[in-house]
Amino acid sequence: MGRTLVLRGGTVVDGTGGPPLSADVAVRDGSVVAVGHRLAGDESRDCAGHVVSPGFIDTHSHSDVKVLADPALPMKVRQGITLEVFGQDGISVAPVKEPERAAWKQKLAGLLGDFGVDWDWSSVAGYLRRVSWARPAPDVAYLAPHGAIRQCVLGGEDRRATAEETAAMQALLRQALAEGACGMSTGLIYPPCCYADTAELVAFGRVLAEAHRPLVVHMRSESDRMREAVEEMVRVARESGCGVHISHLKLAGRNNWGRVDEMLGIVERAQADGLHLTADQYPYVAGSTLLGAVLPPWAHDGGTEATLARLRDGATRARMKQAMSDPGPADWDNFWSWSGPEGIIVADVPSGRHPEWLGKSLAEVARLRGQDPFEAAFDLLLEERMGVAMISFSQDDAVVERIFSRPWVNACTDGLLGGRPHPRAYGTYPRILGRYVREKGLVSLEEAVRKLTSQAARAFGFEGCGLVRPGYRANLVVFDPSTVADRATFEEPALFSSGIRDVLVGGELVVRDGEMTRARPGKIVD
Repeated sequence: MGRTLVLRGGTVVDGTGGPPLSADVAVRDGSVVAVGHRLAGDESRDCAGHVVSPGFIDTHSHSDVKVLADPALPMKVRQGITLEVFGQDGISVAPVKEPERAAWKQKLAGLLGDFGVDWDWSSVAGYLRRVSWARPAPDVAYLAPHGAIRQCVLGGEDRRATAEETAAMQALLRQALAEGACGMSTGLIYPPCCYADTAELVAFGRVLAEAHRPLVVHMRSESDRMREAVEEMVRVARESGCGVHISHLKLAGRNNWGRVDEMLGIVERAQADGLHLTADQYPYVAGSTLLGAVLPPWAHDGGTEATLARLRDGATRARMKQAMSDPGPADWDNFWSWSGPEGIIVADVPSGRHPEWLGKSLAEVARLRGQDPFEAAFDLLLEERMGVAMISFSQDDAVVERIFSRPWVNACTDGLLGGRPHPRAYGTYPRILGRYVREKGLVSLEEAVRKLTSQAARAFGFEGCGLVRPGYRANLVVFDPSTVADRATFEEPALFSSGIRDVLVGGELVVRDGEMTRARPGKIVD
């Protein structure tokens, strides 16, 4: 039996949403063993004036490669995150065919970074072994990515899967779940995921329903075709029986901001019918993803090499420009139309070339290059073989807050970690506690903690975490509710937050008095 650590005299906000309790929390051998008064222990931490809560769960993380280069993940742990979910948007690191590793690594460099990591795995099991050997500070879960599975069976082709191909993909999903995946993700604006029809998603959903695992979805549209996109998620949930979790729920583009209640209403009517739909969200008006997402979907047909060939062809570039500059409603998420090149910021160029462009808008980069913004974007993608990340301003604070107020929405960072990252990678959770709770009173402290912890665990089916309760994993955060705040900005995005004093993973202090320790007790969660 190990030593007992007592967090003494804090205000316990236990993750249920119920009232706070002044109490001690005792942890031993990785678990909470008691919550009460005058608890005995071998060591104690005075938590008077602080909240003791469950560790925060980041249900949409892009630390898949970074964890192998910097397993401490201080940008996450120091904001109170004790569990990260990798494998997002249907495009991640495993499974991957060995001959395609280099090409897939290059394709994902803008999203996941490079960090000098050698990819020596092919399966989900092989990747998770590498993560375990790295000894991460937080716990880690991994979603089987739809696009990676589709690439293994169909390659990058823009077509429907045959019955035989669908069965082969279902088999790969079952294998990934058996190897430790906690569910499946898809990104229906990203190739090759975007080439799947609804029937393919339903087929995957049936496998997930058998295993009681979620389908985690970046929808086909977060803008003009929002209604059709949300209704597709309702159909998948209804026809497959699986839970559907909508990633980074938002409404992009000024013309769509007034439709927020329409969007929320579709989800809540489906919930009233007994379907399990949930969502997550980050508390910012800008997103971040691959710069290649600005291109129309047809430009990606056939994979990266085919896209690069199109970018070399003047007539095809003209066709892309025409589609991207169309101001009317689009049947695809047209990032360019939401903000123009002024609102699209270069966040990462993993090759290391042109570091002076990081943090500059595409309009500024175009001026520096002496080019039209469209041509500058096309050339940048061509020169970097699609390996570029962007930040895109497209949302509205009032809409973001309206979405966050819903009880079925939990938080996430969606944080890309290369180059000059979005500030959400460093500040999401303290921003919610400081801005939404203390300053704006958007939700109570108890409700915010529930959304950051047990609601996230419930949406993903994670058992034994998300509450301060005997028998639960001792993933805990000690923070000062009067000072907790984000410090990261778009101008200075890599600033750690304030007010997070201690963070425990499996009962071990990974942050003590606001600073990282050497402990790396994270485990794989499935």
